[in-house]
Amino acid sequence: MARLAAFCLLALLLPTAAAAQTHEAWQAPTLSITRYDEDWSDLSDEDKRAHHWTGQFKYIPISDDAWLSTGIEVRARNENYENNLWGGADAPDDSYLWLRALPYADLHVGHFRAFTQPIIAYAVGVAPSASPIDQTRVDMLQAFGEADLGPVTVRAGRQMLSLGTERLVGTRYGPNVPLAFDGVRAIVRLGKAKVNLFAVKPVTPGPGSFDDKTSSTRALWGAYGSIPRLDLYYLGFRNRTAHFGGVPGREERHTIGARYYGASRGWHWNVEAAAQFGNFAGQRIRAWTLGTEVGRTLTGLPLSPDATMRFNIVSGDTHKGDGTLGTFNAMFPKGKYFGELSPVGPTNIISLNPRLSAPISRKVSASLAGMAYWRYTTADGVYDIPGNLLRAAGDSRARFIGKEAEVTLAWQASAELELSTSFSVFAPGGFIRETGPAKTIRMIGTEANFRF
Repeated sequence: MARLAAFCLLALLLPTAAAAQTHEAWQAPTLSITRYDEDWSDLSDEDKRAHHWTGQFKYIPISDDAWLSTGIEVRARNENYENNLWGGADAPDDSYLWLRALPYADLHVGHFRAFTQPIIAYAVGVAPSASPIDQTRVDMLQAFGEADLGPVTVRAGRQMLSLGTERLVGTRYGPNVPLAFDGVRAIVRLGKAKVNLFAVKPVTPGPGSFDDKTSSTRALWGAYGSIPRLDLYYLGFRNRTAHFGGVPGREERHTIGARYYGASRGWHWNVEAAAQFGNFAGQRIRAWTLGTEVGRTLTGLPLSPDATMRFNIVSGDTHKGDGTLGTFNAMFPKGKYFGELSPVGPTNIISLNPRLSAPISRKVSASLAGMAYWRYTTADGVYDIPGNLLRAAGDSRARFIGKEAEVTLAWQASAELELSTSFSVFAPGGFIRETGPAKTIRMIGTEANFRF
């Protein structure tokens, strides 16, 4: 591990000039995680399709007003843990391999569209056993029909959702089995404004083939509006089997929020605030979060690195038994929330995350990050990314959860193939030491991802 970390640090500091990235005619404007956002209609020009070997798959003409786009992602990811969950996991020293394939077909006929994306996901070596997030075998990740009605697009079926920067609703792309929802969605476009209206339920993956099911206990609905540099949203959430502070009950939660983001003159920023209200098991909900990200490209330094500072505050429950629940619920956040190693999630937490990233060459990039975590309130515990309680508050008055360092290295070997590696260390703080096992977590991740 030490040799790998030294190699990654050396790569970050290599004085190689960065070359400008080029954009080829056959490349999509955005190669997205959800895949259905990609628009390959420009490849109706046969000459453009001939520019690259993938052109013949990205636009397949069927008739004058019908065409098919296809593609696939094949990913292999290995994670090696030492002292997972500070030594408190069922298998603290674990090494496993995630394998998944995500082919898709996107059929366009006039103003109508049908999108399907099966998933083949297997896990090897997960101890003590693979969960449905590790392995779902063969199933349908996305399958929906869509009608383009001019300013309104209506979509019904199974689909992934990615709202904003996925602080509250994301694709869970990092783990082996992404998150999808069943339901309806309307996308309204008015000039530069776009509003997503949706009523969906999350898909619960099963351990076998073709056994994924629509959740019978959780539901999400709302409106997410965007104009340049500003998002405004309302999200409604219901969970009939929620647990907070060891108490089970029915949860109905409403979130209102705003996100301000943009880039100008070398600076970039992404600031988001949200408030939650509702009720849980006879208690009223009053919770909130503030996430900030401010960065600058340092063009005067070798490699023109990008320096970014992220600061997040997420509320917890301040007073037990007062009839008010202050624990924020991120609902469906992105996987690997704070980095490649993310044992703690966005609940009852204050986090500080400086990050430095740079292109080492035209195809190689690296980043170096540090993280520090504190409890927002000492009356509440520490949670994982899905919102499960990892450590109860107990009698500990300590706020400091721990500190983390992470280095990553990525090589874009070809337009379709990316190889990457990361090395992460999480040293526990006073709260972890006072409430259970408190060993330093170490993780090495390696990944090969082929996509077109």
